Amino acid sequence: MSDGLRHTSPWSAGLRCQCPRCGEGALFAGFLELMDRCRVCGLDLSAADSGDGPAVFVIFIVGPIATGLALFAEAVFAPPYWLHVMIWPPLILVGVVALLRPFKATLIALQFRYKASEGGRNPLE
Repeated sequence: MSDGLRHTSPWSAGLRCQCPRCGEGALFAGFLELMDRCRVCGLDLSAADSGDGPAVFVIFIVGPIATGLALFAEAVFAPPYWLHVMIWPPLILVGVVALLRPFKATLIALQFRYKASEGGRNPLE
């Protein structure tokens, strides 16, 4: 900890959507738009990029859960197809929206913690 700051857990910072270095400043300026800098510790967040990783993880979590619940509902209750169409798309949308932001924050915090980058230098230093 050469910078004199307390480094927070990437899991804690990700779930709270906070700065990966200090764990106090906000990570997002909008829903998924990152701040340019942490307002508490000054960490430059402009180079942080989680890519498509958060979306892939959310798809792999929400997809099987929604599919399993839809199959269970079909096997047990046998609702008409129009009811499936009314129930599952909104539930999938809520699940995706609820998980996407914390997953993006966690992947950025893990990128910071493990100094992951293209070309060998950490863009979050």
